[in-house]
Amino acid sequence: MTRKVRKGRQSWRRAIRRDWQLYSLAILPLLFFVIFRYLPMLGNVIAFRRFRPGGSIFGERWVGLRYVRMFLSDPTFWDVFTNTLILGGLTLLVCFPLPIVLALLLNEVRTRYLKRFVQSVSYLPHFLSIVIIAGMLMQMLSIDGVVNQIVNALGGEPTAFLQKPEWFRTIYVSSEAWQTVGWGTILYLAALTTIDNDLYEAARIDGAGRWRQTWHVTLPGIRPTMMTLLILNIGTFMAVGFEKILLIYNPLTYSTADVISTYVFRVGIVSGNLSYAAAIGLFEALIGLTLVLSANFISRRTVGTSLW
Repeated sequence: MTRKVRKGRQSWRRAIRRDWQLYSLAILPLLFFVIFRYLPMLGNVIAFRRFRPGGSIFGERWVGLRYVRMFLSDPTFWDVFTNTLILGGLTLLVCFPLPIVLALLLNEVRTRYLKRFVQSVSYLPHFLSIVIIAGMLMQMLSIDGVVNQIVNALGGEPTAFLQKPEWFRTIYVSSEAWQTVGWGTILYLAALTTIDNDLYEAARIDGAGRWRQTWHVTLPGIRPTMMTLLILNIGTFMAVGFEKILLIYNPLTYSTADVISTYVFRVGIVSGNLSYAAAIGLFEALIGLTLVLSANFISRRTVGTSLW
């Protein structure tokens, strides 16, 4: 056993000595995660301590589960929790399968220039800033915007879409799909190139058409990629797009637009109740961790694909 440990250490040292240039490239990414991801986790302690601006960064005294009990008994928190579940579920339901469908359609296009054109057009929204997208939504959906001009031309009445709670979820999910569907096809197109063409040839010999080839060859071929991305999407299920919601929502749409991340921002940054906000954020993080572990376990047991 001791010999195996020593041999493992020697092989690691030999590998680092041989490829130290490659390993040095990982220093900056590791520093980024340590400084901006792991060190801030120490601040979660204020969820159990009373914090006052200007005092100790780790709070003044222990209050136990006081702030946890506060948000569990807060009806506003459960409203935003429900909104988070609904928006996260709709986003996952709509935005996860669309890149798969687009990738399958692009894979069937045989005209190279047309395929590149469609890819370029669909990728473009990903590179736009959230601020620009929010500004576009406000311009298009305003009373005198493009959408209401079309509605007016068709004989309808202009509607202030961004001031109507019942419209917010439709606006958010559709804009999220428009922004992410093209970029999401990249990994699926890469996975499609790894499928052996002999499998398609065998399927054609057996009399399978294009639909059956897609169902029995293509989809099983990209299943590991699908499951990996599904697990990652489930991990961010609770962290619904904070920036976009913050930019386009308003007090009139809080009933359907306010989510945990925006509520934490208002409670912690705007109102200054950082301990209460930290308790809510910690609760959200624990739910996200539970979802990732559960999805990874189910995926490993059912389809044999998992992140670890």
